[in-house]
Order: sequence, then structure tokens, then C-alpha cells
Amino acid sequence: MAESKRDYYEVLGVSRDADDAALKKAYRVLAKKYHPDMNPGDVEAEKKFKEASEAYAVLSDPEKRRQYDQFGHAAFEGGAGGAGGFGGFDFNGADFSDIFGDIFGDLFGGSSRRGGHTSNGPMKGSNIRKSIRITFEEAIFGCEKELEVILKEPCKTCNGTGAKPGTSPETCPKCGGKGQVVYTSQSFFGTVQNVQTCPNCSGSGKVIREKCPSCYGTGYESSKKRIKVSIPAGIDNGQSVRIREKGEPGINGGPRGDLLVEVNVSRHPIFQRQDVHIFSTVPISFAQAALGGDVKIPTVDGDVLYTVKAGTKTDTKVRLKGKGVPSLRNSQVRGDHYVTLIIQTPEKLSPEAKEALREFDRLTGGSLNPENGSESGTKSKGKKKGFMGKVKEAFDE
Repeated sequence: MAESKRDYYEVLGVSRDADDAALKKAYRVLAKKYHPDMNPGDVEAEKKFKEASEAYAVLSDPEKRRQYDQFGHAAFEGGAGGAGGFGGFDFNGADFSDIFGDIFGDLFGGSSRRGGHTSNGPMKGSNIRKSIRITFEEAIFGCEKELEVILKEPCKTCNGTGAKPGTSPETCPKCGGKGQVVYTSQSFFGTVQNVQTCPNCSGSGKVIREKCPSCYGTGYESSKKRIKVSIPAGIDNGQSVRIREKGEPGINGGPRGDLLVEVNVSRHPIFQRQDVHIFSTVPISFAQAALGGDVKIPTVDGDVLYTVKAGTKTDTKVRLKGKGVPSLRNSQVRGDHYVTLIIQTPEKLSPEAKEALREFDRLTGGSLNPENGSESGTKSKGKKKGFMGKVKEAFDE
């Protein structure tokens, strides 16, 4: 009965303008959830699986979807559309091959026979990961380091076959040398074949009856190797250097994997890095700030002489162009070094220094002069501010 059936779009949980990708994704989720093999003996799950399959079979076919959008379920009842199948719908012609390859691969851990691949072909070996610590300066300018790594090399006793001298590997009897085995399962749509890696030979297609006494059948021996690592200028903390074909050996004649060296950069007591720029602070005296003069600024290239302007305020930013970090793409291009000038107030003064400051304050009409204090009241109201007053005002700002 047409009126008892749910709308196909509602069954899949998609909008009426859903494209093919959205339909396939929605059906894939429902098919995995309600498939009979995942819910043995659950009648309700089997019913929902069939309902979702019927909805997908219709909506994934452009012509059937056009008919359904125009006539609804009536398009497939009696003389209107076709007969047979679940609920009066004919599943013949519905293409489920691609989606069931995905679904059964997820359900059973393999792939459909149609989409299966040969696993005993040449495969690249696994990568090896190591870490190394370098200084801040080494990261800026690059360096050469040596790293000790345990690498696998072909066994000299068996020449990498894994078999005892005088013997050789044999063809796997379980998979016939293919490296794969085929399992079949019954579904609502018939027999489905699922391809998996052969558990007997691990996909190699060969078995070793008598193992090599040196490598115990692995075909490899481990040995320590010292490898030189070239750290490029400008590398940052956490980035890695890839050394080709210094990883695990390949499978069935495949190439070796790579060695990935992660770089850990130590902190610097003065400099901080952000991308290709360096930041630091430099203290200057009050006299230097007031009178101006040359100040030595430490950089990764050594001290740089910078001329401070007279009347410089604290927290003044200075940019040293090209004194930053080299770019990894082009070591000739460097970032900048940004310096913040901080005026330091001396905490300990000798009696002579204190007296000199008092005299300086008196000569400049500073606040230490009683004539300019609060007791002078209106007397100093119209008096011109001294140099120390101006400096204090600048600090207050």
C-alpha cells in the first residue's frame, strides 16, 4: 500500500535537492548500521535495511527519481512503473557495486573483489622518526649534525630471502602466491566476495619452511648507523628534515622508507622568534634616553651600534632590517629584528650620584626644588617648566 510507505527522501534523511554524493553518503551510513550481517536475527534492522536500499535504488537512478518526484510511490505500482522486488519495486538495474565495495570493506576489513588490489606487489617501507635538539643560533644559520639510527640491512647469510642456506621460500598454499584470499558472504542482494590479505604469508605470497638461523626468517639484520643530517638555515621548532630511503626496507622489492628528523630548538635567553622575525628588549640609561647617543644592541649577527635620539621615551620600538631569520625557501631573504628600548631607573646610587642628581634637578627646575614644590602655591603657577618637569610629564603620558 502506497500510503503506508515512507517518503524516500525521509528514509535517507536528505533534502529533495540532494545530489548523488549526498544520497550515496546517506545510504552508506544506513546500510552499515542496519545490514543483516551486523544485526543477525534482528527483523526490524533487516526491514530498515531493505527500506533504505529501495529508497537509494530509486533516487540514485535519474529516470526513476524523475518518475518518483512526479508520481510518488505510485510510479512503481502496478502498471505505472515496474513490478517485483521489495514493496513492489524491481531492484534489477540498480547499481550497488561501488557503494557495496565501500560498505563491505568497512564491515569485514577488506575490499570488494571488484575493487580489490594486489597486496603482494612492491610496497615502500615504513618511515623512521627521530628527534634532534639544536641551539637557537643553529636554527637560524643551519648546521650539520650526526644521528645514530638502527637500520635494517639485507641478511648476509641468506641474502635477504629469510630462508636457510640451501633452501628457498615456497609459494603460499593458502593463497597460491597471490597474497590475498577471498571470503564470501550472503547479503540481501546475493553473494558478496570480500578480498583480504592472506594471514598465512602476510600478503607476500611466500612461506618459509626452514628459516635462516641469522635473521630468523626476516631477511634482515639490524645494525647501528651514523647518519649526517643537514639542518637548513631558518628551520623552526617542531619542523622535520626528510632523508630519503633511510627508513625501513621495502616489501617485495619496494623502495626503503624515509628518515624523518624532528628538530627541537632550545630557547634563547634574550631573543624570541616569530616566523622569520626576532624580538628582544634592550635597557638604556636615563642619560642615554635624554641626551641620545650610541647603544650596542645584541643580534644573532653580533652587536650592532644604534644611535638613540635625544628625548627617546621608554618602550620605543626599533627595527633592524635584515637581522632576522633566513627564509627556508631562500636563505638570502631574511626577516627583521625588532628591539624595544626600556629606560632603566637605577636602584642603588652612591651619595655622590644622589647629590649630582639633586644638583641636576635644581638647575633644571625639577620637582625636587622647594621653589617648585606644592608649598610655593601660585608663585610657580606661571613659571616655565624645567627639563626634569618635562621628562616627568613625558613619563606620565
